[in-house]
Amino acid sequence: MAEALGWTGDGGGDPGPATGCAVTYAVTSQWNTGFTANVTVKNTGTDAISGWRVAWSYPSGQQVTSAWNATVTQTGSQVTAANAAYNGTIGAGASVSFGLNGSWVGANTAPGAFTLNGTTCTTG
Repeated sequence: MAEALGWTGDGGGDPGPATGCAVTYAVTSQWNTGFTANVTVKNTGTDAISGWRVAWSYPSGQQVTSAWNATVTQTGSQVTAANAAYNGTIGAGASVSFGLNGSWVGANTAPGAFTLNGTTCTTG
């Protein structure tokens, strides 16, 4: 599955768990049926993360239509974003950002929880 997501970490399989992370999800533009969002992932741990995968669920049926600086897949409400070939390492205390466009109907409620390589992140 890691290959299907475009994961390009150290080649040793799935990336290991993060030791600490914070995710900021911000809708930067919204219109009647669509939106643009920016996601910033910060490594709050003391070791670099080599290969990353961020996951979340959309609570209101939103659908990702395109993304940049990450390979994004969606099944139902579950979304996974994996690093691109050029941004696979997040140094200790450093951040990586990616963006996406999506569609919505009725409500565009922000996700409430994110994980980084399986570790629950703080949000803000």
